[in-house]
Amino acid sequence: MRYETPETTRDAAALLAAEKGEAYILAGGTDLLVRMKAGLLEPDLLVDIKQVPAMNGIQQTAAGFRIGAAVPAVELGEHRALGRTWPGVVEAAKLIGSDQVQGRCTIAGNLCNASPAADTVPALMAAGAKAVVVGPERRRTVPVEKLPRGPGTMALAKSEVVEAILLPQRPAKSGDAYLRFIPRTEMDIAVVGAAVNLTLERGVVKTARIALGAVAPTAVLVPRAARAIIGTRLDDAALEKMAAACSAACNPIDDKRGTIAYRVKVAGVLARRAACIAYERAGGKR
Repeated sequence: MRYETPETTRDAAALLAAEKGEAYILAGGTDLLVRMKAGLLEPDLLVDIKQVPAMNGIQQTAAGFRIGAAVPAVELGEHRALGRTWPGVVEAAKLIGSDQVQGRCTIAGNLCNASPAADTVPALMAAGAKAVVVGPERRRTVPVEKLPRGPGTMALAKSEVVEAILLPQRPAKSGDAYLRFIPRTEMDIAVVGAAVNLTLERGVVKTARIALGAVAPTAVLVPRAARAIIGTRLDDAALEKMAAACSAACNPIDDKRGTIAYRVKVAGVLARRAACIAYERAGGKR
């Protein structure tokens, strides 16, 4: 196995493109190294991106926030401006693993792992986040919801690397929230995750985005649920319609953590709770 530490994103992409065997990106390694130690993966090439300046740091600009692909989750939790602006995204990132894992895991890695139950992916989708994707010849910016294709599968070429995650600047009177249900009190995989992002105008929901995790082969946006609360003050009737739309959007599996019927029910309940939190964070009063 070869181990490379490129200094630019283009160099990382070029290494992936040239490798004829199995090549993997190493960011936090909290999933990759576990699978390697379990004998599930035997990479021919590991490309460690932690030395790439463009993949490190959190920058705030007039357009919003740029979070490098190698930035560990703990840094998101410590960034005050990010936490004030996108509390739902930050709380989703803080749910990944233990304190030790937080020091290594990244939201870009959480996305690229392509787990249907990833915590940050619904929060990023609801936020309207985009990924900066770099290959040997071109750079593109892709909405997060267009990248996961199924469990463990991403809409990325072999030679492409996610360099950063972009979060947009927010209008006034905006709020977001992410909630998940797990069998244990912590350090478990979501049975259902729900993220809500909304903006108010005079107490009325002007725009909204709602996303669910662990209820389909990928995390999913639910436009019908968003439409159910737009133009309302988040009254009970609107919340009921939103919850019903979320349940209807589910296409989950039965497994040891939850049945299909249970996940469908919980999706609506969690979305309703997350919407109320987001509404209050935006300054709304019910």
